[in-house]
Amino acid sequence: MGFWDRLKSQFIEILEWVDPTRETLVYKFPVYANEIKSGAKLTVRESQAAVFVNEGRVADVFQPGMHELRTSNMPILSTLLGWKYGFESPFKADVYFVNTRLFTGQKWGTQNPIIVRDPEIGPVRLRAFGTFTFRVADPGKLIKNIAGTDPLFTADEITGQLRNFMVARFADFTASAKVPLFDLASQYDELGEGGRKKIGADLADYGIEVPTFLVENISVPPEVEAAIDKRGQIQVTGDLNRFVQYQTGQAIADAAKNPGAAGDAMGLGAGFVMAQQMAHAVAAGAGQGAAAAPVGAVGPGVACACGARNPAGARFCSACGRPVAGARFCSKCGVEAAPGAKFCAGCGTALPA
Repeated sequence: MGFWDRLKSQFIEILEWVDPTRETLVYKFPVYANEIKSGAKLTVRESQAAVFVNEGRVADVFQPGMHELRTSNMPILSTLLGWKYGFESPFKADVYFVNTRLFTGQKWGTQNPIIVRDPEIGPVRLRAFGTFTFRVADPGKLIKNIAGTDPLFTADEITGQLRNFMVARFADFTASAKVPLFDLASQYDELGEGGRKKIGADLADYGIEVPTFLVENISVPPEVEAAIDKRGQIQVTGDLNRFVQYQTGQAIADAAKNPGAAGDAMGLGAGFVMAQQMAHAVAAGAGQGAAAAPVGAVGPGVACACGARNPAGARFCSACGRPVAGARFCSKCGVEAAPGAKFCAGCGTALPA
């Protein structure tokens, strides 16, 4: 073998790359001091792109296929190297293989709660998590703005930054969407799509796109969950008065199961009366203007104007303390008046009709 043959054997004639890790985004082909022979074969596989860089400037980008490296298919690099007349000589250039496949199963989540203003319950803290996919859409921008001269750039080096973008943009979109807390579960798809569009605008300069952005769960603090459950119990009961009675009954049952709390049972009677009064005050304010239940409506006992029912023959309402329908009392001495009486039998004061 002559000197020229040995010299030609130093030139690189085949350029190709196979990713054994499936986690590499950018791989720099090891040209080192060797030169690339004009007419060399370049193999770019599916889900790959080959980027030629000359003196720090991104030149030609080759898509999947078999390419023969000549001045005819390297217009930018030929111009940078001054091959105006098709000079067929070996050349030096940095060659980067970029993995353009879809990276799936990437997870994102909020490390700290997002504070949003709910239109129904006011400010509330939310946590969210989900999954996303990404891929390289512009290999030249990725090398220019992110990978740089890194000979082996992996997905782990950028996923952290991607998650930061996602949490920030998702929080911004969720707060501006003003979706009520009780409707969030039905809006996961809309929130995910809105967040994906906001993220896409930031990642376009990096040459990366996010085809899928999924919201798997949005949760609230435990104390807010307890308040929501309590509200649901009240709505299921349908009557705040009955709900208070139910809660009082539960407290009595719990006290009976715990002998050490027997002394606390002395205050249950007073607490029950106070709870009843509070329940009726809330019910009266919420149902102001509503028609009172008529006397003699369907159901046992006698109905009071507050809506509570009392045993037959009761003269005072056990819920609000007012006289039940059919009972009259003198406003001066308090003696009960006989049916049809026009004057009090105790003091002679005129009675209202």
